[in-house]
Amino acid sequence: MPHDVTPNPATPQGTPPVVPDVLIMGGGAAGIGLAASLRKRRPALRISLIEPSDTHYYQPAWTLVGAGEFESARTARRTAECIPAGVTWIQAAVTGFAPEQNRVMLSDGRQLNYRYLAVCPGLQLNWEAIDGLTDTLGKNGVTSNYRFDLAPYTWQLVKEFRGGNALFTQPPMPIKCAGAPQKAMYLSADYWQRQGLLNQCKTEFHLAGPALFGVKDYVPALMEYVEKYRIALNFGSHLRAVDGQRKVARFEIKDADGNSQTVDKPFDLLHVVPPQSAPDVIRASALANEAGWVDVDPNTLRSARHANVFALGDVISASNAKTAAAVRKQVVVVAENLLAALDGQTLPTRYDGYGACPLTVERGKVVLAEFGYNGKLLPTFPLDGTKANHIAWVMKKHIFPWVYWECLLRGREWLARSTN
Repeated sequence: MPHDVTPNPATPQGTPPVVPDVLIMGGGAAGIGLAASLRKRRPALRISLIEPSDTHYYQPAWTLVGAGEFESARTARRTAECIPAGVTWIQAAVTGFAPEQNRVMLSDGRQLNYRYLAVCPGLQLNWEAIDGLTDTLGKNGVTSNYRFDLAPYTWQLVKEFRGGNALFTQPPMPIKCAGAPQKAMYLSADYWQRQGLLNQCKTEFHLAGPALFGVKDYVPALMEYVEKYRIALNFGSHLRAVDGQRKVARFEIKDADGNSQTVDKPFDLLHVVPPQSAPDVIRASALANEAGWVDVDPNTLRSARHANVFALGDVISASNAKTAAAVRKQVVVVAENLLAALDGQTLPTRYDGYGACPLTVERGKVVLAEFGYNGKLLPTFPLDGTKANHIAWVMKKHIFPWVYWECLLRGREWLARSTN
């Protein structure tokens, strides 16, 4: 996709001269998408956005990068190009909240006040929770598509693999894009099959949870590929440590009765997905529930504790899938409800829990899982999402990236309204 650079890209600003109507914490898909949506609805609104990073990433494509199907450079753009014109960018990190005083604290010592706060910093990847992992990531056959700089290494390992033990891991839920751990596995096995190497490969999937996928309607189609690629499934299996020099992964395996045993597995390739949580600053705040996520009403996405705080994206406590597709719907819900709250009106819009996961089961085919709260199927397209199909692959590889950059981040709301 060509880069459409904003004519007047944003530059980091100092403390806003006036208290913003809306202060947004986070410049990922949710934060920039919300800023664009609010600007479209009410151009005169004073909006400030806090984001420390210079670079904005289209993370859903990293699975394809790890399979040699997408260029990593096309997943990154300057944050300045992405923030909508008219929005004040504050390049800092939030270090604390004082919601009773309508204030946030920043890493540079400043304190900012607001009328309304939108919290969307994403989630935190806890690489250090696995002993020895950070010392060996990016070498010794250990990789992860959950990092921009490592997805190309995944593809290097897959191409160079000539047989042996290939281990893929999935930590306890919730994680962002719950299907991503197995997407990496399917696309790797697909390549090895096409190279005539499948008989030399012993592929294992180690899942901390009890099921291959959280919505049972999609499991039969996925199991067809598990069997096709001769993948051994290991449920209740938690990656605890990695010895990169010896190429050994240590797992704690728990059975249904809670009994556990430790098993060491040799590997030639290890694709790791780390445990995940809300960011530490959220977990320590008055905004969080007991599990550390921002406590929201799952229908309105308003804070359960503070009437002038909303939240969206991966950080919220709602049970939806943590995906960019979910953000596409949440942006509309929060934009409309926040503006209604500003005007002293009843919140008009409800979120149905929509999320989507295009499960890349082979090159050229995707199982397009679309679902809402309680696993209710919520198909957007006239496709049978419970079966692998080629059209969904075309959308995943060619259409969805364009929708992300040119629609979500620009306030163009394509198929973005919840069914509620």
